[in-house]
Amino acid sequence: MKTSRIYAVHEMRRRARRRLPRMIFDFVDGGAEEERTRRSNESAFADLRLWPRPLEGTGEPDLGIELFGRRLSMPLVIGPTGLAGMLAPRAEIAAARAAAAAGIAWCMSHGSTVTIEDVARAAPGDNWFQTFVYRDRGFTRSLVERAAAAGYRALVLTIDNQALGQRERDIRNGFRIPPRPAWSNAGDLLRGLPWLARHGMRLADIRFANYDEAGFDARIVSLGARIGDMLDPAMNWDDVDELRRLWRGPLLLKGVLHPADAREAAERGVDGVIVSNHGGRQLDGAPASLHALPHVVEAAGDRLTVLHDGGIRRGADIVKAIALGARACLIGRPQLWGLAVAGEAGVARILDIYRDELVRTMVLGGWKTIADIDAGAISPGRTWPLTVT
Repeated sequence: MKTSRIYAVHEMRRRARRRLPRMIFDFVDGGAEEERTRRSNESAFADLRLWPRPLEGTGEPDLGIELFGRRLSMPLVIGPTGLAGMLAPRAEIAAARAAAAAGIAWCMSHGSTVTIEDVARAAPGDNWFQTFVYRDRGFTRSLVERAAAAGYRALVLTIDNQALGQRERDIRNGFRIPPRPAWSNAGDLLRGLPWLARHGMRLADIRFANYDEAGFDARIVSLGARIGDMLDPAMNWDDVDELRRLWRGPLLLKGVLHPADAREAAERGVDGVIVSNHGGRQLDGAPASLHALPHVVEAAGDRLTVLHDGGIRRGADIVKAIALGARACLIGRPQLWGLAVAGEAGVARILDIYRDELVRTMVLGGWKTIADIDAGAISPGRTWPLTVT
């Protein structure tokens, strides 16, 4: 389908909602419990005002940044999202290709529906890999070693998943992996006939591909039982140390909200932290990522690269996160909505929207480069910025 008429991220979300069965849309869209943290991730950006200086700018701002020794065309990374293949067949390959074409990095989830090796072959680019810490440390190690052998450049350890958050939309919808037709959800699945057609009606093919490769049968167990039983609630800093010894490239921790964790990460040789609350899908009541960001940045100093994840829906949101000290931002749900609507072309359109909005915001604000965006660019509410230069 043509994507050029999709003018904003929220419009892509609207179209995805119309195309998908409710249980699939809610799996992507929903958060934990009351979803307060999920909502706060987006609403936090409305609390900040931009302070433009139009005469200082240019009609062609430079969006590029250096990130871990690579040049990105803009300060954006496609973050790890498990089971993206529910939205479109071989979705991870489509998303990785769109990211490479746009000149940005892409991060594979441990819970991909395509294997580590298949993506590396089909979509070479600035690819990162995300893992969890499992009770079976050998399984954790095997995933990391496979990623290294396949040429993935950075390793992301997600630390806010010792137990799975209670996602009540999924409970209400009877969500399973793979989705299973039943009398209770037949009407919902029929609403998504185009989605079923894209999968060739073969819902059993939706699986955790990297688990299958490791000898697990990932086709027949619910998401909670499949992953939840394997996660280790006793994960700790010793596991970070082990991954630091094992992984030679950039190592990042995703799920950092407390400044003390940033300081500890720096002491242990971690290269970067991703300020994230898992999209509000884990601990409901945790702060919005944007509210935690300046505290983590202050604690990190110049010892860590700080990235932001959560609630980025506009190019102006990227500017606000950069002004608070983030080096770049990750997106999750928006690329999934793009996959649901138009596969690779849908992800490419999402990235174009962010790029166009970022350019427009920088032109109107008077920022020639990303480095020009500092604390003086924003202020809370109607007050004048604390830093005026």
